[in-house]
Amino acid sequence: MTGHVSIRLASERVNHCVASLNELPRFYTPGEVITGVQDFMRGHGTYIEDEYIKSAVAGVMQKVNKLICVTPLKSRYVGEIGDVVVGRILEVQQRRWKVETNSRLESRRRSAEDEQTMRKHLQEGDLISAEVQNIKSDGTLSLHTRTCTRNFDKSIPFTDKPTKESLPQPAMWNIALVSSKVMLDDTSIMFAYEESLKYENVKEILDPEAMFDIFE
Repeated sequence: MTGHVSIRLASERVNHCVASLNELPRFYTPGEVITGVQDFMRGHGTYIEDEYIKSAVAGVMQKVNKLICVTPLKSRYVGEIGDVVVGRILEVQQRRWKVETNSRLESRRRSAEDEQTMRKHLQEGDLISAEVQNIKSDGTLSLHTRTCTRNFDKSIPFTDKPTKESLPQPAMWNIALVSSKVMLDDTSIMFAYEESLKYENVKEILDPEAMFDIFE
């Protein structure tokens, strides 16, 4: 005795009236035409040429009403009013601190005190947590602090490049040992450390050829 079996594919159960959230946005390259200038306004990351709005950067388009912008995939921080940022004091100027916030231009925190008194609070190399108060026409950020929760952090010294590269070494040794199916113990870790001294960059021990040469 045979029975009737009905099998529906997953694709047949999809509601095509609902837009997919996994659709990738349109990617534009510099100089590529986006649309005509009729009924649209150009925004950041675009320019007008031959009555066409073209992309000035490599990124995705964002359209808000009639305004068209292109957001680059990789760029430095562009501050907005209300953002809370962490930066490092680069210079103590007259009535202000110059702060590096990894943005396109250095930020500034204002103060009505003189430079000598300012150095008692913050000096070059100190970290500060502050809020973006205003954005100048040239893109410079003006910072301020109002609450104690966004006060100054303690001075953290700079870390040189060799020290930064040495920090992940134990993790690299463990990854290499596990990938090579070697038991983790004091002996194997010390062996991995001694072998890693042969390489200029500790990350090189994660290369398949290097792991084969060390652990096989």
